[in-house]
Amino acid sequence: MAFETTLPGRWFYDPAIYEREQERLFGRMWTYVGRADALPHPGDFLTVDLGGENVLVVRGKDGAVRAFLNVCRHRGARLCLEPCGTAGAVIQCPYHAWSYGLDGRLLGAPNIGPGERLDRDGLGLHPVALEEWEGLLWVTLAEDPAPLAAQLEPPLVDRFGELAKFARYGIGGLAVGRSISYDVAANWKLVVENFMECYHCAPVHPELTRLLPEFRNGTSYQGIVGQGTAFAGDIDGFTLSGAGGRATLPGLLPTDERLYYGFVLWPNLFVNLLPDHVILHRLLPTGPETCSVVCDWLFTPEEIARPGFDPTDTVEVFDITNKQDWEVCERTQLGMRSRAYKDGGFYVTNEQHIAGFRDLVLAKVGEPAAVLAGD
Repeated sequence: MAFETTLPGRWFYDPAIYEREQERLFGRMWTYVGRADALPHPGDFLTVDLGGENVLVVRGKDGAVRAFLNVCRHRGARLCLEPCGTAGAVIQCPYHAWSYGLDGRLLGAPNIGPGERLDRDGLGLHPVALEEWEGLLWVTLAEDPAPLAAQLEPPLVDRFGELAKFARYGIGGLAVGRSISYDVAANWKLVVENFMECYHCAPVHPELTRLLPEFRNGTSYQGIVGQGTAFAGDIDGFTLSGAGGRATLPGLLPTDERLYYGFVLWPNLFVNLLPDHVILHRLLPTGPETCSVVCDWLFTPEEIARPGFDPTDTVEVFDITNKQDWEVCERTQLGMRSRAYKDGGFYVTNEQHIAGFRDLVLAKVGEPAAVLAGD
């Protein structure tokens, strides 16, 4: 059989390709930017770099979450510099004190002359499309985007064969029990490809394969519809010690109780489903050869509120796994500029499904023949 080939090496470091990805992929697809419960009060905001823009996501007085370009309409100053915070009752530009409502409408512009008239409706903040799904906030810079469900539901059906199986985990009703942020010195696509395959699991992840021994065979069930990975027979829970004791998620069936499911929701969300918790990785590119990952461990609110709640034994499994993954991704990044990788590499049998991600990138960024030829 002929092996599928990877993208050429320059796709993992070339600034021009990175800019094109930002414009055509991250700028046009729905991208996961944060959790809705991270903005509990009116005026709470987060900011994110996306598609060459900085986007401001803020909760309004009416409780709705909205997104805008983080730019004052007067002279272009950035309104909010911090990655998250509270704006208060209004968003005010620190340069000339133009103020905007939490719904983006221009409220005030001081010292406007008596003969000057401002179109307050027309000079509001530039809106960005936002949708909430399972408690997660997704934005797109596309002018007339298709609904978010049109992007998310097909890969869910591809993974599970149906939507109901995923829905049983009730992600929207879970809360963050622990969150860890990582900076990775590797191109974002290397991190995606690494998560998609388990060919590396036996040599890289002894702790993970102790709990999920089928991964030692190098097979990633992400490419097999409906297939989960079984727990080792002698463990009670997905913890570093193998100890159990935490209640299973309320919507699960008995057939779900000793299985792990992992998959990617394009372009930047890694989902890990487990019987008593869910782990989400939010990946964002920060440069041609760097990216950031925020990993959230989600539990039921009742579990988090339980006296003595301590998720450390659970968190350690993927914290160790994450750090092992970042190390091999960074090692791989060092080889991308080599002439030995000029034309790329290839995916062996257990990695063939990654070609679907490669094709997605090519389809979004440009015509495959033209892009691969150096357009």
